[in-house]
Amino acid sequence: RSAPRAAEPAAAGGLRVPVPGRCGYFVERKKRFCKMIPAQGRLFCGEHGHQEEENDRKRIPCPLDPKHTVYEDQLQKHLKKCNSREKPKPAYFVQDINAGLKDATEILDEQVSPFLCYFKEQIDKKGGEPFCFLYFFFPDQMLSHQALQEALNDPKNGESAFKHLKQQASILGNMEKLHLLGPGRCFIEFGAGRGKLSHWVDIALQDAENVHFLLVERATTRFKVDGKHRKRDYIFERLQVDIQHLCLNKVPILEKEKLPVVGIGKHLCGVATDLALRCLVESYATQYDERNEEPSPKRFKSDKTDIAFNNSADERSGKNVSENWKPVAGIVIALCCHHRCQWKHYVGREFFRTVGLGPVEFNYFQRMTSWATCGMRETITEASTVDAKSKDQNSDTEEHDQVHNRIECSSDSLQGLLTVEERKQIGRLCKLLIDQGRIKYLQQRGYNAALQYYIDSTVSLENVLLTAVSSQSSVPQPTA
Repeated sequence: RSAPRAAEPAAAGGLRVPVPGRCGYFVERKKRFCKMIPAQGRLFCGEHGHQEEENDRKRIPCPLDPKHTVYEDQLQKHLKKCNSREKPKPAYFVQDINAGLKDATEILDEQVSPFLCYFKEQIDKKGGEPFCFLYFFFPDQMLSHQALQEALNDPKNGESAFKHLKQQASILGNMEKLHLLGPGRCFIEFGAGRGKLSHWVDIALQDAENVHFLLVERATTRFKVDGKHRKRDYIFERLQVDIQHLCLNKVPILEKEKLPVVGIGKHLCGVATDLALRCLVESYATQYDERNEEPSPKRFKSDKTDIAFNNSADERSGKNVSENWKPVAGIVIALCCHHRCQWKHYVGREFFRTVGLGPVEFNYFQRMTSWATCGMRETITEASTVDAKSKDQNSDTEEHDQVHNRIECSSDSLQGLLTVEERKQIGRLCKLLIDQGRIKYLQQRGYNAALQYYIDSTVSLENVLLTAVSSQSSVPQPTA
């Protein structure tokens, strides 16, 4: 932990002056002096050196990222190594491979209220076709896993950390119940962030052989756990690429080894879930089957003894002896942020059309999903205040885009039409409708797919888990 920094001394007349030994540049946005340490004999640090004459050397903003500066006479050298430069695309980057529709246009209609009557009429059927699934009840699969018990019982973990640990433990518990935690697999975490979910899966599989991890994240992430896994003989690799452009068939480890993959994700926001499903089920599984169309060798009765003899060793090493080997062993994704879904990427378009819905209706459903988590409690004034504060503080976007939710939920035209509880119910049903399209998409492609509550709503309002395993597997799936 760094030592506490000294306060800025006040000069005569109440004016602030730089801390001795620190940069003399006043940062207007932060209303204080820069606290970086300048070179010996200099008034300003390297970042603000352009404020003083330095042997006629001039500092200019970097053309790739104006947030930092560079000496003008070293610009060309800097551009070759600047972290903001466009980097060469990896082999697994294929433009828009998982994008879905290429030329879909967004619906910009801001009036939700005219659609409410139609929507209420449909859900009031209470089990009538084609919306009977809206009244299915999810089973509770609030599980845990022994790999996280020590962390869950550690009093040093605060409330926020404890909530994340409970969610991760339940996800691992559901994976174990579906027999997806085992050797001979490649776990792909979509929207990995720091990679904590993969971290706990690795801990749960410490004795398993031939296990690899691919962490997909388009942004540069701080405080990653990757450094804890640079050991042994397995891969714990980060793929910095948008899921929309990820071609798993060209990832080196998947090209080299015939390993079934397990797609996982914790709070995979909106459209990212659809991109991940298409990446696994279409881009990877379909192309893999096309490349490996050779028929499996026939087995004879005499082979049964050999299979039984080698079974225990194969389970530890991860070797596949099943004729029904599938490139995607399973999918376990905690869903969230349905208001960020987009029709052009949505995998359930075919399902929507079968129930008489299209892109216009999808736009309404997508917007109203935010009612499930905010209930339209905030007024426009409160939402504006929160929005203004967030801009003043120049803070990053929240994980669940709370400001967007508040503004989306606080439309003047909707006040008085519905109660808070009615809005919440409609929001939840909108989420279920969108998720049902994802379930149908997976079922049509040979997967036993289901939705379940994996954590209590007091821990997270986004508490629905999507699971899918191959229909050829004997693993039972929760039923509604």
